[in-house]
Amino acid sequence: MDKIEAFWQEFLKDTGRPKDTPCFEVFHFELTETLANELLALVLEGKKRATASSLHAFEANNEAIPAVGDLSVVTDWDGNPRCVIETTAVTILPFKEMTYEICKREGEDDTLESWQKGHHRFYEEEGKALGYEFSPDMPVVFEDFRLVYKR
Repeated sequence: MDKIEAFWQEFLKDTGRPKDTPCFEVFHFELTETLANELLALVLEGKKRATASSLHAFEANNEAIPAVGDLSVVTDWDGNPRCVIETTAVTILPFKEMTYEICKREGEDDTLESWQKGHHRFYEEEGKALGYEFSPDMPVVFEDFRLVYKR
C-alpha cells in the first residue's frame, strides 16, 4: 500500500467514514516547492480556506471540477500526504470579477492587487505548460474548503 492510500485509510478509520468513501483528488498547491509548502502550511494553520484554479487547466487535463462534499488529500511538494480537505462551495467567475471579499479566503494576500499579481503570474506559467493564455476574462474556479483531517 502506498503512502497516499495508507493515509487515506487512516483518515477513513479515524473519522468513522465508510471504507468506500471516494477521494476526489490528491494534489499540492502551486508550481514551486517553496510556494507549495508555504500554502500547505497556511491550510494546516487554518488560514487558507479556499483555492483558485483556472477552468482552462481542468479542461486541458480533462479533470472534473470539484463539487461540494468532495474530499481531497493535500500533499507537500514531495508528495507526502499532510491533510484532507472537504469542498464547501464552488464558484466560477471571470478573473476580472474577483473581489477581495472572495479572494481573501485563500489566506495568501492582504489586498486584491496582491492576489491579482500572484495569480496572474501563476496562470501565465501554468498556461504556458498547458496550452492556454491568461486573460482578464478567463474563468476562475474558486473552491472554498474546510480542513477535515491532518496528520
